[in-house]
Amino acid sequence: MYLLGYDIGSSSVKASLVNAVTGKCVASAFYPKTEAAIIAVKQGWAEQEPANWWENLKLSTKAIMAESGVKPEDIKAIGISYQMHGLVCVDKNQNVLRPAIIWCDSRAVPYGQKAFQTLGEEKCLSHLLNSPGNFTASKLAWIKENEPEIFEKIYKIMLPGDYIAMRLTGEICTTVSGLSEGMFWDFKNNCVADFLMDYYGFDKSIIADIKPTFSEQGRVTAAAAEELGLKEGIPVTYRAGDQPNNALSLNVFNPGEIASTAGTSGVVYGVNGKVNYDPKSRVNTFAHVNHTEEQTRLGVLLCINGTGILNSWIKRTVVPEGVSYAEMNDLAAQAPIGAGGVSILPFGNGAERMLQNKEVGCSINGVNFNLHTRNHIIRAAQEGIVFSFKYGIDIMKGMGMDVQKIHAGHANMFLSPIFRETLAGVTGATIELYDTDGSVGAAKGAGMGAGIYKDNNEAFATLEKLEVIEPKQSDAAAYADAYGRWVEYLEKL
Repeated sequence: MYLLGYDIGSSSVKASLVNAVTGKCVASAFYPKTEAAIIAVKQGWAEQEPANWWENLKLSTKAIMAESGVKPEDIKAIGISYQMHGLVCVDKNQNVLRPAIIWCDSRAVPYGQKAFQTLGEEKCLSHLLNSPGNFTASKLAWIKENEPEIFEKIYKIMLPGDYIAMRLTGEICTTVSGLSEGMFWDFKNNCVADFLMDYYGFDKSIIADIKPTFSEQGRVTAAAAEELGLKEGIPVTYRAGDQPNNALSLNVFNPGEIASTAGTSGVVYGVNGKVNYDPKSRVNTFAHVNHTEEQTRLGVLLCINGTGILNSWIKRTVVPEGVSYAEMNDLAAQAPIGAGGVSILPFGNGAERMLQNKEVGCSINGVNFNLHTRNHIIRAAQEGIVFSFKYGIDIMKGMGMDVQKIHAGHANMFLSPIFRETLAGVTGATIELYDTDGSVGAAKGAGMGAGIYKDNNEAFATLEKLEVIEPKQSDAAAYADAYGRWVEYLEKL
């Protein structure tokens, strides 16, 4: 018995087959092998052809079926993870009307800002838990104003995962989690956000049917089965945006738990058990995969632009050529906690949402030419990245979250012992590192939606925990002192 998971990213589409009994991935593949093209007709625009997602999904599916030797009839459910905040428009015949406007397209920013000001910040934040911003609803407003001939033909709007589900099943549906990431969901009234729909002039009929995240959302059609080499009738039983799905992949479901990534940029995604928002709109809040009317589970998303990119800059410009990241960690370990008073603000990769969209830049503070070495700089860079995470986590705490545990994949900055120990030490949270990815998580989500697993604990019982890092009480004061100094430098800016 096997489960099939898809992860529809902007750079590639990945497919994984998971043995439902052992929980192990038996085959995975992604296409294209080079990064997928993004159409940028004008500066700030970013579009992709949904048909290309489907073609890459077909290639990935055929590759894993050939590699694994699994029989199509042994696949019992399909799950979908997808790039968030995109917009796909189709007509009554399910034909795509224009290329998808994807997450990193910024053309809709003025539309969201105007809605935020006109409707009122308190109104938007208390109902949507966010500013309308550059999300899906504002992207649709851009189409309405700039491409009215396209807008008039729209039968339904979809997120990228909804489109893939439509191609698999022939049915158009979505989820509350999906609607919330597009700013179409009113958390106060637990329904589609009529006030925003009315403001933008959208008819409610364009919203797809709403299905639970874990549920049967259609079955693979004969035509799709023939294209993919699968069996007709396999149910699609789970879908979620990539960040909620990453949290699911790390078994993050409960209040106080956090899923984190720290690549070029960093993400802190925490689960809140209360309907709340940040009055300064420094984080985004969406319905988590297990959110229901009866059980509040909100995903609070913090994105930090300046994380691993600082570490790579240090590698290119500060350490001698040929020094590896592992060797950099060894050098950093020779400096004490707090880097001897050196503090680095890591914000050199553009404006930061958690700093209210200010661009404060990267700065190195407290250097004494008679005391400090390269080792202090390397350590201060890693600590500065961690402190930006701590700063964001404190925003989450201000929203009522009690952060107890941080789950992360064993990759990127989490490969560094100093990074991990500093994060545990300054937050007081336990860090657990796992071996997983988004497509494997989507497959296990499908198992939950199909009833193969009774709950997330059973679905992720076989999730391989690689390491646990507990905060050391003996170092708590040193970390707190270093963090306090870092915050002082930040506040001066």
